[in-house]
Amino acid sequence: MPLDPQVEAMRADRAARNVPQLYAQTLAEARAADLASIQAAGGQAEPVHHVENLSTDAGLPLRLYRPDLNGPLPTVIYFFGGGWTLGSIDTADGITRRLVNAVPCQVITVGYRLAPEHPFPAAVHDCHDATQWIAANADKLQVDPARIVVAGDSAGGNLAAATTLLARDHGPTLAGQLLVYPNTKYGADTQSMRTGDDPYLFNRTSVGWYWGHYLTDVRDGLSPLASPLLAESHAGLPPALVITAEYDPLRDEGEFYAEKLHAAGVPTVLSRYDGMVHGFFAMPGILDGGQQATAEAAAWLNRIFAHA
Repeated sequence: MPLDPQVEAMRADRAARNVPQLYAQTLAEARAADLASIQAAGGQAEPVHHVENLSTDAGLPLRLYRPDLNGPLPTVIYFFGGGWTLGSIDTADGITRRLVNAVPCQVITVGYRLAPEHPFPAAVHDCHDATQWIAANADKLQVDPARIVVAGDSAGGNLAAATTLLARDHGPTLAGQLLVYPNTKYGADTQSMRTGDDPYLFNRTSVGWYWGHYLTDVRDGLSPLASPLLAESHAGLPPALVITAEYDPLRDEGEFYAEKLHAAGVPTVLSRYDGMVHGFFAMPGILDGGQQATAEAAAWLNRIFAHA
């Protein structure tokens, strides 16, 4: 189908204002612009009963969002998007608040280190280390250790998928994985990548720019921790919801990953949002599709938590 009318209006506004692509800016400019754009498109931040900044024993920053419920609580560990290069706990603030209230559940966002200052595999190990620490401190954090789900959008979805691979072998046991338009393969030559060249939307140049910051050696892209699609086996991974967008260069690799999981016997739901573009999950203030995807994610999380 064509671009959703709301997406078309967003694109037209960007074109009229000649908004520069993030990859055309300095890192500092891109990081500031990314935060401002996400906050503008996210709508009004929802109030949450309890929000607390804390850190792991190793000093990794976390932000805990808790509903007005008594623990132990089902908990989502969330990894923000931004191509491993942009983004922060603050850019995921709107998404995490909405999930807390929609499920309801506890959400803990991980402030993993960014590239190029800290290239692959720093972010992967930060995310897995944080997941292990949260599980090990379940009592203190009011976490139900049997109901932990890892989640993320874009590069955060990539990190969530990689974390499940590490957790399968090294713990902790996870109840599920929520992957929103994830990167799953470095150098993917797919139809959606080849046609994803719109100058006013996230495009294949964007994808290459992010990978270029994340990897110091292209051979690292063959690691399943960078490209989860390349893992030798996907058996034994936790149930998954994979959300993709029709007009996203990453669409095909996200859907291929869902197919890999299903073929390995992992209970998997694949949900493509027609007419939508990369980033829509973080844009419920201007895109109805973002609201619908949040509702779908919340319903799926409720099913996962009910059966854990």
